[in-house]
Amino acid sequence: MNKSLEAIFPAPPEGLSLAELDVASIPEHIAVIMDGNGRWAKKRMMNRLKGHKAGIEAVRETIRCASDLGVRYLTIYSFSTENWKRPEDEVDGLMDLFARTMLAEVDGLDEEGVRVMTIGDMSVLPADTRAAFEAAWEQTRDNDGMTLVVAVNYGSRSEIVRAAKLLAAEAADAASAFDIQDIDEDALARRLYTADIPDPDVIIRTSGEMRLSNFLLWQAAYAELVCTDTLWPDFDRYELLRCILAFQGRSRRFGGV
Repeated sequence: MNKSLEAIFPAPPEGLSLAELDVASIPEHIAVIMDGNGRWAKKRMMNRLKGHKAGIEAVRETIRCASDLGVRYLTIYSFSTENWKRPEDEVDGLMDLFARTMLAEVDGLDEEGVRVMTIGDMSVLPADTRAAFEAAWEQTRDNDGMTLVVAVNYGSRSEIVRAAKLLAAEAADAASAFDIQDIDEDALARRLYTADIPDPDVIIRTSGEMRLSNFLLWQAAYAELVCTDTLWPDFDRYELLRCILAFQGRSRRFGGV
């Protein structure tokens, strides 16, 4: 952590004490289900896309704060495999928003040493959106700061099915030394999109919902779940601090006593 807590959190609200934060126990990997953009917009008599646009500032704030705190991996659930069911104009607007935001933000992320990668099936995304994410990866892939993992067209069930198919194909390949008896948890984990990423320590969900919504089902086996009533566009560094404090207040036993 290169900055002091006072620099990261210059104006903590009443009742939120920086002294409670254990800087030696910052989670290595935080994953976020960013929920509530639509409800935020509805409360303000706006269309849903306005809510998604408002949520971009919360993304910026969370990336900046997590990086300053020394979080090594931040995964954000941007677009699920189920989100294609939304109205066409909302989906088209989101894809355009992803592309424009990534192109606008990548230089700043690069300067801060953040590495940008994606998980999910990128093949069906619009060409401009896919190109923006690919360009961000190429520009930042050698950075050694925090890794920002953008889950786009991601669904955990399809990810696990994909991994199972890869295992089955390798086991059936006569030229391969891989045998069906070699299939175990590690073998499957190595074929997930997240093969080179540690499992999340904590999964945060905003807007008061308490479900995983097909997000990192395998990887979440021992993640702590922290839910907040805050709608995503209103999520800021102090709400992130509250979530980390909640995480630090848990006892992680990983199935032990």
